[in-house]
Amino acid sequence: MRSLVLLFGIGAAVYLAAQGTPEPPKQPVPYSHKKHAGELKLDCKFCHENKDPGEIMGIPGTAKCMGCHTSIKKDSPHIAKLAETHTSGRPMPWVRIYQIPSFVFFSHRAHSEAGNTCAECHGPVAERDALRKELSTSMGACMDCHRSKKAPNDCTFCHEARN
Repeated sequence: MRSLVLLFGIGAAVYLAAQGTPEPPKQPVPYSHKKHAGELKLDCKFCHENKDPGEIMGIPGTAKCMGCHTSIKKDSPHIAKLAETHTSGRPMPWVRIYQIPSFVFFSHRAHSEAGNTCAECHGPVAERDALRKELSTSMGACMDCHRSKKAPNDCTFCHEARN
């Protein structure tokens, strides 16, 4: 019985690692994508810039936040913490939700230009007050998506060829 429980526990951990995380991580200040992307209809690219060469969608710096929050909700203790971090010149220590392994080549720009939406990989972000990893970014999930969209699926499309 104990080995069955252990096997179930390992299986559940592998499943959650592939599928997502059960709870959102604690962020340094609460941020509601539901408010900003949902209700206010801010486009993802408004905050998450895609600088050349286009692989990464950046996590916004405090200057982006303070562009609005110097006058909006400036009395909020969370905005005060944001403002203090901004004034200090330190980056806000956001907890990253999605991370592509370094051995994988992934271009946000190429996927966006191909017509993919942010929600296809990141889930219904505009409906979430707090984000957690909801969708798998495993190799299998990416390959399934490539198959369904008839995109190349050979190894060197996403991984560097080794000599």
